[in-house]
Amino acid sequence: MKYQVKMYVSYKDGILDPVGKTTSSALASLGYANVGEVAVGKYITFELDAPSVEKAEAQIKEMAEKLLTNPIIEQYRFECK
Repeated sequence: MKYQVKMYVSYKDGILDPVGKTTSSALASLGYANVGEVAVGKYITFELDAPSVEKAEAQIKEMAEKLLTNPIIEQYRFECK
């Protein structure tokens, strides 16, 4: 069965997000002083062929840990439909 996967990757709490900080500063300089802390992450989509949703989810986790994320500084969540 084919599954559509949407993965959201962001920095773990306490890890500096330089792109988020730069974006926050840029927004403030454009007059958007009411914007709080900004976080910038990754959004990954792909199609996965697997025999069951359980097998698909196990493979997604394995791919995330091996390639799609840096498990030391990033966290992720995904949707598999």
